[in-house]
Amino acid sequence: MSLSLDTLNAADQTAFTTALDGVYEHSPWIAERAWSARPFASLAQLKLALAAVVREAGLDAQLALIRAHPELAGKAMVARTLTAESTHEQGKAGLTDCTPDEFALIQRLNTDYNARHGFPFILAVRGPRGTGLAKAEIIATFERRLHNPTDFERAECLRNIHRIAEIRLDDKFSRQPGLGDLVWDWAERLSTNSDPGYAERGELTVTYLTDAHRACAQRLAHWMRADCGFDEVEIDAVGNVVGIYHGSDRHAKRLLTGSHYDTVRNGGKYDGRLGIFVPMACVRELHRQQRRLPFGFEVVGFAEEEGQRYKAVFLGSGALAGHFDPRWLEQEDADGITMRAAMDHAGLCPDDIPKLKRDVTKYLGFVEVHIEQGPVLNRLDLPLGVVTSINGSVRYMGEIVGMASHAGTTPMDQRRDAATAAAELVLYVEKRAASVPDLVGTVGMLQVPSGSTNVVPGRCSFSLDIRATTNAVRDACADDVRAELERICVRRGLHFTLEETMRAAAAPSAPDWQARWARAVESLGLPVFTMPSGAGHDAMKLHEVMPQAMLFMRGLNAGISHNPLEAITNDDADLCVLAFQHLLDQLAPDLT
Repeated sequence: MSLSLDTLNAADQTAFTTALDGVYEHSPWIAERAWSARPFASLAQLKLALAAVVREAGLDAQLALIRAHPELAGKAMVARTLTAESTHEQGKAGLTDCTPDEFALIQRLNTDYNARHGFPFILAVRGPRGTGLAKAEIIATFERRLHNPTDFERAECLRNIHRIAEIRLDDKFSRQPGLGDLVWDWAERLSTNSDPGYAERGELTVTYLTDAHRACAQRLAHWMRADCGFDEVEIDAVGNVVGIYHGSDRHAKRLLTGSHYDTVRNGGKYDGRLGIFVPMACVRELHRQQRRLPFGFEVVGFAEEEGQRYKAVFLGSGALAGHFDPRWLEQEDADGITMRAAMDHAGLCPDDIPKLKRDVTKYLGFVEVHIEQGPVLNRLDLPLGVVTSINGSVRYMGEIVGMASHAGTTPMDQRRDAATAAAELVLYVEKRAASVPDLVGTVGMLQVPSGSTNVVPGRCSFSLDIRATTNAVRDACADDVRAELERICVRRGLHFTLEETMRAAAAPSAPDWQARWARAVESLGLPVFTMPSGAGHDAMKLHEVMPQAMLFMRGLNAGISHNPLEAITNDDADLCVLAFQHLLDQLAPDLT
C-alpha cells in the first residue's frame, strides 16, 4: 500500500522512521531527525526536510552517509548483500549483468576513486528520468568524476544520494511526476536535431535558420497543435514559433511567455527550451480539462538568443519588442551567407519583421522559466528560485603593450612584461568583484600573441566581462578596473587599449510578478529563495517594453550549462510546471 503524507504527519517518531526505512541507505538517523519538522504540506517539502538534516549534520555524518552506500557493481553486489533498493536500482541500470570487461573496468574505477577521495563513488543510476542510465553513461560519468577535486566530489555524492532518496520516496508514495516526464521527453526528442558536423559526434548545436533549427521549429509547432491544443500556431517572419491559447474572452489581454530554442555550439538540452516546454505542458493540461482562463496565453519559442551564427543576439525577442535592427539582415555568417539570404531560404519574409512588434497595451506582462545555469540552487538542495533581476553586463576586449625581449638576457628590473601586467589586472578584477554582493567580474580570455618560452611577452590581449544587478554597480566596477589598468601600465612603463564590445542594461523583475512567482513556489511547500540571474535571457528584451519576472529551476552536475552535461530531473520539471500552473491560477482572480 502506498505511503501518504497524512500517515506520516500523524506518526510518532518510531513509526515515521520505519515508514521511511531504506530511503537513505543504512541511515535511519536522517528520518529520525526530520520527524520534528512535521507536518509536511507536500512531498517536495518532505524531501527538502530530509536533505536539510544531511546538510546540517556536519562533515563526519555526511562522510558516514556516503560510505554507507555500496560500490557500483562491487563486492556487495557479487555477494548479494545489497539492500532491496540498491539491488533494484543497480539491476535497472544493467549493473547486475556486466560483461567481464565492464566488470573489470568498474572494479578498477572503484579502487581508483576510493584511493583518491576516501569514499565510494555515488551515482543515482536510475537517472534524471528515473528509468535507469545506460552502462556506457555510468562508466563515462565514473571516469569523468574520478578526477574532480575531493570537496567537489563529496558534494556531488551527497547530491546524488538525495536524488536516490527522491526516487525511492516517489516509489513509496506511488508518485510518478507525469508533467515532468512530459517536459523531459520533449527535450530529449527535440535534441535529436543538430547541425552538421556536430550531429555526427553526438553533440547538440542548433544555430539560427539551419536545417536543424527549422526542424526544431516545425516539431515545436506540431506539438503545440497536435499534443497541446493551442488555438493558433504559426512560425513568424523571424522564425519564432508562436502558440496562442485564447482566454474565455478572446479580446482580453494576454500573458506572454517563452524562451529560445537555438543553442550554443555543443550545448545542453534545456537552456532556453525548458521555458518553452513548461508553459506548453500548462496549455496541454488546460486543453485536456477543457478549461479557459480569463486572459489569453501566448507561448513563444524564440528563434534566436545566443548569437552563434551572426553577430546579433535576441533576434526573436527583439523583434517582438520592436528592436530588430534591419542592418543585421546584411550580416554574413562564417560561410558568407547573409541573414537575409538565410531567411529567404527558410521561407521567411524579412520585410514583415517590423509587423511582429507587440502592442504592449494588449499584454499583461512577460514571464520566463529557465534553467539556472549555475550552482546556487544545486548547492542549497532547492529545486526552484525566484529571480530578482537579470544582471546588467558590459564586455571589453583589451590589449597591454610592452616590449618583447630575451628571457635570458633581460634583467628582471628592466622588463616591460605585458603578461605580468595582465596577471595583476586579473587578480584585481577578482578582488574588486568579490567586494560587492551579486557583482561578478571575469577575464575569460588571455593570449600572448606569438608567445615563446624564451621571450618576455611584449603583448597580451584579454577579455573582460563585468555583471551586476544594477547598472550603477556594474559601471562603478568597470571604472575602477580601467583606472587600475592605467595605474599598472604607468608603473610598469606599458600602454594599453580597452574597447567596449557589448553593454546590456540590468532588468529588475516587476515586484508584483516576482511576488506571484514567490506565491507559486510557496504553494508547493517550498521556501522562497530569491536570487539574481547572472546570465542574459529573452526576458531582458521584453523588460524594455513590459513588466517581466523569471523563475529558475536547478540543473544537475553542479548546475553546469552551455555544456553537454547540462541536465534536469523529471521531479524538478514537474514542480516547475506546477508552479507555472499556480501562477496562471492565481492570476485569474486578479482579472475578474
